[in-house]
Amino acid sequence: VNVVAILQEFWESKQKQKAVFPSEGTVVYESLSSLGPPFVSYVTLPGGSCFGNFQNCLSRAEARRDAAKVALINSLFNELPCRRITKDFIMESVREAVSSTSGNFKDADDPSTSIGAYHYMLESNIGKTMLEFQELMIIFQLLHWNGSLKALRETKCSRQEVISYYSQYSLDERMRSHMALDWITKEQESPGIISQELQVALRELEEARKAGQELRFYKEKKEILSLALSQIYSDQVTSSSQDDQMGLALHGYH
Repeated sequence: VNVVAILQEFWESKQKQKAVFPSEGTVVYESLSSLGPPFVSYVTLPGGSCFGNFQNCLSRAEARRDAAKVALINSLFNELPCRRITKDFIMESVREAVSSTSGNFKDADDPSTSIGAYHYMLESNIGKTMLEFQELMIIFQLLHWNGSLKALRETKCSRQEVISYYSQYSLDERMRSHMALDWITKEQESPGIISQELQVALRELEEARKAGQELRFYKEKKEILSLALSQIYSDQVTSSSQDDQMGLALHGYH
């Protein structure tokens, strides 16, 4: 069975039915550079959900097939009625959120609370599948991790205002660049914090991949932190080069 071709055909058929994501695209594969096994491959679906091979693979082709298999299973599972956001689904999800956070069910009607904000987001996306909802959720997960949500709360923005604002956007290069700039600022305040966070993100990504979980949150963290590090390195090289040029100019002047 050519699972790579089946996955591609599945998403092409959804595209023809116009049942794809607003930020639709193609199925994209990415293989980590490695001199030898085990090889690692990621597959990103239209909408941004990401999966990887969870088995130890002896070739890049095998890793790609394994990643495609995990992605196909999740794509098919997402089509089930139980994965579509309905009133019953929302009530059950809120109950689970309350029990897992030791919260209060009354908080569900208060958007200023975490439970209330989650309830509001689910209500705003009724009729969508969980993979579609996940595309919005990933932005808020990253904003929370980044510290941006806390900063917005300090400016007296309500959770509803923040949700309404960011619901208009998809996670793109511009948003990643803004988040990378935030981490560059953090690095200036606490040297070494980016490297520490990157190590955590890489460990989380590997653990989630081996467990067959959806990987986008961990992968986006890795991309944002790597972008911040490369920018810092680029600035240092540029600064060093300018210092060298200034030194040569002064030497020539003397």
